[in-house]
Amino acid sequence: MALATLLATTLTPSAQAGPVQTLAGGWQVETIASGLEHPWSLAFLPDGRMLVTERPGRMRIVQPDGRLGPPLAGLPAVVAGGQGGLFDVLPSPDFASSRRLYWSYAAPAPGGRGANSTAVARGRLDGERLVEVEVIFRQQPALDSRLHFGGRLAWAGDGRLFVTLGDRFWRRDDAQTLDNHHGKVVRIEADGRVPADNPLVGRAGARPEIWSWGHRNVQGAALHPLTGQLWTHEHGPQGGDELNLTRAGANHGWPRATWGCEYVTCFRIGEKSVAGLAEPQTRWVPSIAPSGLAFVTSERYPGWKGSVLVGALKARALVRLTLDGERITGEERLLTDLEERIRDIRQGPDGWIYLLTDAPEGRILRLAPTIAR
Repeated sequence: MALATLLATTLTPSAQAGPVQTLAGGWQVETIASGLEHPWSLAFLPDGRMLVTERPGRMRIVQPDGRLGPPLAGLPAVVAGGQGGLFDVLPSPDFASSRRLYWSYAAPAPGGRGANSTAVARGRLDGERLVEVEVIFRQQPALDSRLHFGGRLAWAGDGRLFVTLGDRFWRRDDAQTLDNHHGKVVRIEADGRVPADNPLVGRAGARPEIWSWGHRNVQGAALHPLTGQLWTHEHGPQGGDELNLTRAGANHGWPRATWGCEYVTCFRIGEKSVAGLAEPQTRWVPSIAPSGLAFVTSERYPGWKGSVLVGALKARALVRLTLDGERITGEERLLTDLEERIRDIRQGPDGWIYLLTDAPEGRILRLAPTIAR
């Protein structure tokens, strides 16, 4: 059976996988799989199966009918606690031949003593095991912290890998210095090497992996389907969540520039705007706690093609943004009556939108309109 036919057959919404819930506004969400402990990332394999990560440190294969496989063996040690754990997973661009997966996670620092950092590993999928596992990147320096790991991955069209890295909360000023990976987006080759054309290569005292800096905690990353440019979003403190067009060598301001304020006291942090620093495409005040980012290229959703979808943890919503070029022209909040924290968003190869709910009994959901929109 041809791949396109297989996908259309196995991934068309049906009652097989789980119950369908009808929501306000003419939407249905179908439960594809349930019983997942704080699922964090969803990815699709060429044969119609899915991969899902669970923050406590498990990665599973999900059959098209929603059956969960056992946790894959072979993962390296994961620091699970606070915001730490197993994060994103992506098949390699040549997965059909290489069977290789890439994933990000909170990793214990070599030598222990409680220090940890965001790391990226890769391995080959062999049945229900990961083999030939190697760590290709570690955020430096490691800290004893359970906060602000970042952890999103995105493949660029040239086969390079973007990795988002949080400021670790306690070291927010590091986001403005270039001798560390805190509060940065980095760009690496598929084997972890530094691309020769990275913006800071050859700059004294700068980490050559850095693509952009001045970030707080980036948990959404996607490439624009037409321009190939990297878009990310990040958590502000109280207020000041941002959606950014994340260009090479850009300083996105944190903590010099932010619309957020200190927790409890809400004292100002820096300025709202600083000349010469990159401005976000949009902000959310108060915070929505964004997680997951996807561009809609599908014809399944009338009027949605070209939109940006953002999951919201605190706001418990799916946020749809409309674009005119690089300019945000509108915002719509959907699925608020679902009352679920949306952790990840993916457009499947079948054109349907899939969501992960962040909960002790998290689910994979598929979104479909019940009426023409």
